[in-house]
Amino acid sequence: MAKLTVEIVTPEKRILSVQADEAIVPGGKGLFGVRPGHTPFLSLMEPGPMTLIDGGRREYYFVAGGFVEVSNDKVLVLADVAEPVTGIDVEAAKRRMQEAQERLRGMSSDDVRFDIEQATVRRETARMSAATMR
Repeated sequence: MAKLTVEIVTPEKRILSVQADEAIVPGGKGLFGVRPGHTPFLSLMEPGPMTLIDGGRREYYFVAGGFVEVSNDKVLVLADVAEPVTGIDVEAAKRRMQEAQERLRGMSSDDVRFDIEQATVRRETARMSAATMR
């Protein structure tokens, strides 16, 4: 059976390069699955869990947004941040989310940092949710 080559790359390093039967990715409009022979495309990613399936075994990663390119049985994930869900520090994510929420309470939507703090809340909420997939 044909396999996908799946790579996860961040600005700092290559996180992963493996063969898999399927990749489920958090796209800009929701989760989507990729199997060998998939039509080539490019998509934005939202923060969320990425699942790799190989021979019935599942591995879970958190990606904090970025882009994914699918072409010629290869899934290239260019993530802002990525980590295995087993490495997520839930307490630290909760603390970052609460701090961002607190800063948002003192801001108007016209503040230049408003969108950044909202993105932090979304990212850390998605990170905590992905951690439940351990």
